[in-house]
Amino acid sequence: MMSGKSVTNGLFLNRARTWLPRVSPAWIACVPLAALLVAIVSTAAGAQSGDAPSLQELKATLDTIWVLLAAILVVFMNAGFAMLETGFCRQKNAVSLLSKNLIVFALATIAFWAVGFSLMFGSGGLMGLGGWFLTGEPSAYGLSPFPEGLPVAVFFLFQAAFAGTAATIVSGAVAERIKFGTFTIFSLLLVAFAYPIAGHWVWSSNAWLGDLGFSDFAGSTVVHSVGGWAALMGAAFLGPRTGKYRRDGRISGIPPHNMSIATLGALILWIGWFGFNPGSELAANENVPYIALTTNLAAAAGGITGTVTSRLRFGNPDLSMTINGILAGLVAITASCAGVGYFGAVIIGAIAGTLVVFSVEAFDSLHIDDPVGAISVHLVNGIWGTLAVGFFDLKTGLLFGGGLTQLGVQILGILSIGVFTVALCSIFWSVLRSVIGLRVDRHEEIQGLDIGEHAMEAYAGFVKEADRTESYLESAGE
Repeated sequence: MMSGKSVTNGLFLNRARTWLPRVSPAWIACVPLAALLVAIVSTAAGAQSGDAPSLQELKATLDTIWVLLAAILVVFMNAGFAMLETGFCRQKNAVSLLSKNLIVFALATIAFWAVGFSLMFGSGGLMGLGGWFLTGEPSAYGLSPFPEGLPVAVFFLFQAAFAGTAATIVSGAVAERIKFGTFTIFSLLLVAFAYPIAGHWVWSSNAWLGDLGFSDFAGSTVVHSVGGWAALMGAAFLGPRTGKYRRDGRISGIPPHNMSIATLGALILWIGWFGFNPGSELAANENVPYIALTTNLAAAAGGITGTVTSRLRFGNPDLSMTINGILAGLVAITASCAGVGYFGAVIIGAIAGTLVVFSVEAFDSLHIDDPVGAISVHLVNGIWGTLAVGFFDLKTGLLFGGGLTQLGVQILGILSIGVFTVALCSIFWSVLRSVIGLRVDRHEEIQGLDIGEHAMEAYAGFVKEADRTESYLESAGE
């Protein structure tokens, strides 16, 4: 015979089974957040006198949690880059692209922990000094102690995710012909030295460009243009893929192998950008949803104009240009997302989506082989987005009565960081070319880097294109 307690439990379970399907998924999703808030409030209410957290501590805790979640979103963008670049390239190089995108964040984390974070945020003139290996006090990195400022650990994690983004931009532009070892060494040098020094000029407590009024809220120049300049120099030093540009002057189309995962990658990046831009507020406040909305508007406008421009230019709505139009809009709004209006965000994104189509075509005409359009997305639209601050910022923009001052400072910042990054990255690429070489050999490139460098295939048992490629090159006289 069942006890009264068992009967009661049974009735409760039956009612729960009837009630739960009627509950909206949105309400169910709120349960973890509600539990977190209840725990915080209960801790504050139930603590003994003198131990209860202050409002400042509660606010600082929420800020820390938000920045941590934003950092996780930015880290997840590495999955988006991996899918996008792999899909845009050929199946014989899929493992190569996946390997580079995975290892680059690991390398970036260690290099930024050891050297880059201190060079970027440490006290100093042209670069930070001291506090290596994250051993300094908060003040060594321009932070106030918690709860007045963010904990060093969460600030580092957020900035390390940005550093990894700058490095992974390069992998797409040099894909399908660079040596794995060369790429890893260059990534270490970029994140340890080039990226943090440029970032120091803008975001540190001793930022000379920042002191002049240069505005780059989340990194159109600091992250995307730096990565784009490094990618441009890498593509130039490497030269094009075998068979891309024929001797008769014609450009051979090298189609992507999987637009499904490329599209998935683009969507992951779009979602990740809601950590990239709103997270750069470094606080949980009313500005966060505003920044998220301007970001989304620019991305949507870029996708639309990229599609329309490719349709008018080439006769078909090119999916790759829809993807790159979205990404171009995201890159372009990154500098100004906190300071422009909704109409400004749409205009910035729309121009970016148009620019990327013509930019891809222009680099092809210059025989700069960029398999995924990384230079056009990140460099060209990083520059455009930085300039857009000088036009569309609601307080300092030229179109809102701010005069030419902001635009002039933006141009100075673009030129300063561009010249520095090109010079330093040219040195890196030159030394690597002299010491270990940049490219795999011709046979390995034709067979695919998956077999040549990694001794494995992403699609074992599938039909391979290497033999067809070899025959095509021989018939074309390449």
